[in-house]
Amino acid sequence: MLAVIASILQAEGAEEVSEPKDLYPAAGELIIGLIAFLVLFFFTWKWVLPRFRQVLDERREKIQGELVRSEETRKEAEALREQYRQQLAGARDEANRIIEEARSISEALRRDLQVKAEQQAQATVARAQDEIRAERDRVFEELRGQVGAIAVEVAERVVGEALDRKAHERLIEESIDQLSSHGNGSGGTDGA
Repeated sequence: MLAVIASILQAEGAEEVSEPKDLYPAAGELIIGLIAFLVLFFFTWKWVLPRFRQVLDERREKIQGELVRSEETRKEAEALREQYRQQLAGARDEANRIIEEARSISEALRRDLQVKAEQQAQATVARAQDEIRAERDRVFEELRGQVGAIAVEVAERVVGEALDRKAHERLIEESIDQLSSHGNGSGGTDGA
């Protein structure tokens, strides 16, 4: 390959260029090149550069708009996050308040139920005591009548004659009253 290049250079080297006109372009080529350059420059300056600037401006505005929107979005996200934090804290406070309120209501209900139960128990005890007194009084009256009848029979047998019923009942009632005023009715006298 070097041999081929060397042979081409030697063939061209045989013909020597020594004139300056061969080194510089011709004046017509320069004028045509200059006109073509000016047309191309004018075309570029008139249509390409404004369009290129417009595209660059649009691109810059788009990027700036996206930066502004992203900054606004970031600020909105921060605000929303803070708002959610506050709502969460508020929800926790509300939950704690509801729990505390439920505790106080349950405590009040417990106390009310306890008071009602105590009142019902006291009412039941009072009714039972009233019933016991009434039953005692009824039994006492029944026993008084039976004791009176037994005492009259015993007295008639002992005495052997009939006593006046009214006088006898008066004596029995006085005896029973004396016995009941001494306590339980077992102390005071020894018998008939």
